[in-house]
Amino acid sequence: QVQLVESGGGLVQTGGSLRLSCAASGRTVYNFVMGWFRQAPGKEREFVAAIRRSGGSSDYADSVKGRFAISGSNAKNTVYLQMNSLKPEDTAVYYCAADLDRQRVVRGTPDYWGQGTQGTVSS
Repeated sequence: QVQLVESGGGLVQTGGSLRLSCAASGRTVYNFVMGWFRQAPGKEREFVAAIRRSGGSSDYADSVKGRFAISGSNAKNTVYLQMNSLKPEDTAVYYCAADLDRQRVVRGTPDYWGQGTQGTVSS
């Protein structure tokens, strides 16, 4: 079992930055693919970014490319999402996800989910 706990959400103005963290516990996630999703009010949950911890390769949604960066710390069993140049449309609950299968993460059907952290961008 893997438990995921997100933190780092908050309220920022347009153009500002937030850094989200996802701490994993229960087992090492070195061989896992870790991802971030978000769900805005009235919308479906959507893929944001993913990274394979052991290989370091990453994927991003087109809407966040060039603004968001996903990274990981093996020592802390943690994955981060650095969000820059934030826009009001980035406002959402951000969820961390993990699975050994990359496609399951990208498709939004991973084995493990966090509880989410709210990120709000004011105009």
